[in-house]
Amino acid sequence: MQHIVVMGVSGAGKSTTGEALARHLGWPFVEGDSFHPEANVAKMRDGIPLDDGDREPWLRALAAEIARNEARGQSSVMGCSSLKRAYRDILRQGAPVVRFVHVHGSRALLESRLSHRAGHFFPAKLLDSQLATLEPLAPDEDGVVVDMALSVEDQLHQALRLLGLGG
Repeated sequence: MQHIVVMGVSGAGKSTTGEALARHLGWPFVEGDSFHPEANVAKMRDGIPLDDGDREPWLRALAAEIARNEARGQSSVMGCSSLKRAYRDILRQGAPVVRFVHVHGSRALLESRLSHRAGHFFPAKLLDSQLATLEPLAPDEDGVVVDMALSVEDQLHQALRLLGLGG
């Protein structure tokens, strides 16, 4: 059993890529944003970046969700920014095998996606704070990087291949 967290800054396509990965694998997809308390959503909607204190209870709730899937004997895919190693360490507490797929790309593409995204609480002006917070996967972390400029299908195949799950 394993749990894959699709990570990256807002606008990278974590949900889209994660949902495609979950569909392909036949595993449930967990949308990390749906676990944010209303106070976090309100803060982001107002253009105020979250700090570690805001994120910690949210990350612990996500680790608990990973643990629930693990206890049920169910592998899962989750979308969660997981910007810092410390955040990923919290998520890894949920199960013995938590792997990461970092959907990454150029600032220009991120800005373009955020400016054209409707119906999401995250404003484009917070991109700088996320990019400043982002700590790429370290060599000793179980994870891979996929290019967000690829089609979703190509991202899926790249992730599967790099994770050793076929593709």
